[in-house]
Order: sequence, then C-alpha cells, then structure tokens
Amino acid sequence: MEFSLAQVAEITGGVLCGDNVNVDVKLSGATQDSRHVTPGCLFVPLRAERDGHDFISAALAAGAAGFLTEQESTLGPSVLVPDTASALQALGAASRTSITAPVVGVTGSVGKTSVKDLTSAVLNQKGPVHASPRSFNNEIGVPLTLLNTPEEATAVVAEMGARHPGDISNLCAMVRPDVGVITTIGMAHTGVFGSLKAVAQAKGEIIEGLPAVGCAVLNADVPAVMAQADRTRAHVLTFGQAGEVRAREVRVGADLRPSFLLESPWGRIEVRLETRGAHMVANALAAAAVGLVLEVPLDEVAAGLAKATLSPSRMQLGTAPSGLLVIDDAYNANPLSVAAALEALAAVEAPGRRVAVLGLMAELGDDAPAAHQQMAQKAAALGVELFTVGTDLYGPAPETDIDAALENLGPGDVVLIKGSLVAGLQALAARLLKN
Repeated sequence: MEFSLAQVAEITGGVLCGDNVNVDVKLSGATQDSRHVTPGCLFVPLRAERDGHDFISAALAAGAAGFLTEQESTLGPSVLVPDTASALQALGAASRTSITAPVVGVTGSVGKTSVKDLTSAVLNQKGPVHASPRSFNNEIGVPLTLLNTPEEATAVVAEMGARHPGDISNLCAMVRPDVGVITTIGMAHTGVFGSLKAVAQAKGEIIEGLPAVGCAVLNADVPAVMAQADRTRAHVLTFGQAGEVRAREVRVGADLRPSFLLESPWGRIEVRLETRGAHMVANALAAAAVGLVLEVPLDEVAAGLAKATLSPSRMQLGTAPSGLLVIDDAYNANPLSVAAALEALAAVEAPGRRVAVLGLMAELGDDAPAAHQQMAQKAAALGVELFTVGTDLYGPAPETDIDAALENLGPGDVVLIKGSLVAGLQALAARLLKN
C-alpha cells in the first residue's frame, strides 16, 4: 500500500523533519525491524528491550524512504510524533479505508495462526491473499499487516490475539473485519484474564463490531464460543462436528495427515489435508467455512486445504539424520494444544519409543500446577514417555541436559517438542533435525 510522507504526518498529527524533505515521496509498506526493510518502505522505530531509534541509520541504508521518530532527527525524511507505536496504529487504521477486498479476523485460545494459514490457502484459490506473517497478532503486528497489504490483494486475513480485556475490540477498530472467526475458547492466558469466562468475553469482542452483512464463524463444539453468538448482528455460520460445516469419516494416515468428508450447506466433498494431526480438522473446517461464505467454490476450498502449509514450528514432522522422527510443535503451548499434540504423537505409526519433551505452559496463573499435572497424566495414559525442560510443574524433575537425555533415540522412535515460547524449545527441535 502506497502513501506519502505528507499523509503520514497528517494521519499521525506529526511534524515533518529533515533537510529539504520531499513531502510527496511515496512510501510502500512499513516495518519495525531494520533487518526486514524493503526499498521505499516506512521504518517505525519502537521502544522496547532495545530502542528502535538506534537502528534508523541501518534502515535508511537498507532502503527505507522515511521513518517515524520520537526525537528530532536530521538523518533523513521523517515524521516526529509523541509515540511511534500509537502513530503506527493510527496509520494501520487509516490504511484500512483503502482496502476494498473482504477482511477476515481470526481469534481464539488455540489455532489462530493455523486457521489464518489454512484460510489464506483457501481464499488464495480466487486470487492473491494478504495475511498476517507468522503470529503478527497484536497492536504492532496488526497495523503492519494492514499497511503492507498489496493493492492486488483479493482478501486480507488478520490474526488477532489478546492479553487483556478490550484488546480485541481495539484491534477490530483498526481491522474492521467483514468475517470474524473464533477458533475455540479454553484455558490459555487465564493467569492474565483471571478466568475462562473472562477469556470468552475477550475473544467474543471480535464479532461485536461485524457489519450486518458480515459473518461470524463460530465453533459449534465449544459452548463458550456459541455463548458469544448473541453479541453480533451478523449472520452466524457454525463449524465443527455439531456445526453446519462439519467433517465425517475422519481418517488419519501414518504420516498424521487427516482425510475426511466435508459436509456443508454448499455440498459435500472429500478433503485430504497437507497439515498434520487430527486436531487440524477443526481448523480446516473453520477455514472452509470462511471460504464458502466468501464464495469460494466447494472444489476449490478442498484444493486449497489440500496444499495449505502452516507457519514454522506447528506440527511439522521431520526426520533427523539418525532416523529419529521429530514433531516440531514448539511455537507455543497451553492445555488444549498440548493435549492435541500428545494425541497426535500417540497416533504415529512407529515401532519404537514415543517421547514428549514438554516445556512450561505459560500464563496459566493459579491453574498452572493442576494443568501441568493433567498433561503428565495424559502422556502416561497414552503410553508416552515424558521429559520436561525448565519446570517441575509436570511432576518429574526437569532434565538438566535434554540433548544427552535424547541421544539414544534413533530409527523407529518419535519425539514431540512442545512448550510456550519462553521455554525456547524451537532451538532443540532444530538441533535434533540437524544432528
């Protein structure tokens, strides 16, 4: 999306700075990371653990055409604003007015990124789709997603996360989705929200602002999701085993790829997913529902699902040089996603050991001890060996050298790597696949 430096100043209420500034200079897209600068983009330095202002020179050298700043600068064309993060959000909201393609918002306790990826693949059958990269789902990632929408996009899919009540409402004020998806509601971030009811209330914010001609896509198998339905004036389309868009005759192959008969008000069709794990069926149904309501033909919905791939460290199955099968699902963890990953591990057709390496499930508050112990019990019930890293909440003492503990695994064995981001287990998955 293109905009001028003068427009940036007008939208943000900022002041143009720099010598001989060309107010009409065209900016194309934006980034907050100097390593990801593209020629002609706007650089947005943010103050966090590191001050992004320290990287302005690097961003300009990489091709940025201008930048926001909270301090007067003569480094190049810039707009002086009181707060760069707030200015970024104002720009994101303004850029939404230029997007004429349908916009889909996705939230939920689990599966946001996977549903975003699957939905993008389905909608891509009709034309180019722009979607949140990775898990850009907060007050920084969402406006960047909007600002980087190409003119030719035929649909936009924005992932939305929440850490506090009102976060989704604030994001929706920017995104103004035409379709809102709630994947599921469960025990995630309860340490922040305080209760499951509060989580449900926060996630339901996504459908409150939908237009009357829009659609709320809701998980019919989760009562806490369906309890939000009366918060919208939009049409409601349900997915899940009890939903209008549902799966029958679900099979999971030896490679963990599910197949099923998709049934919907638009007809029936066989689907085989590229993604792995039985729990991906519900995510695929949500994506199918979005595609169908946005007039993607049923056969193209199935084709999109068949070739959809997920963002990194989400149920990725790889083989180490030793012959060990590695399931890298290390991006994040809560009780719903850990239980699903353990079931997927147990379903793998392998003659050897099944081992789960689990890290902390973060932000569960007072529920943390019981939740971790329940996952340990589930692993035992499934016949899965459990190794833990960085926490004793699961019961067993954590491994002091997890690489050494796993060094005897090889052909015929399979290991699952799963934990919240703070556990840092993505590095372990990478090491196992490399060694």
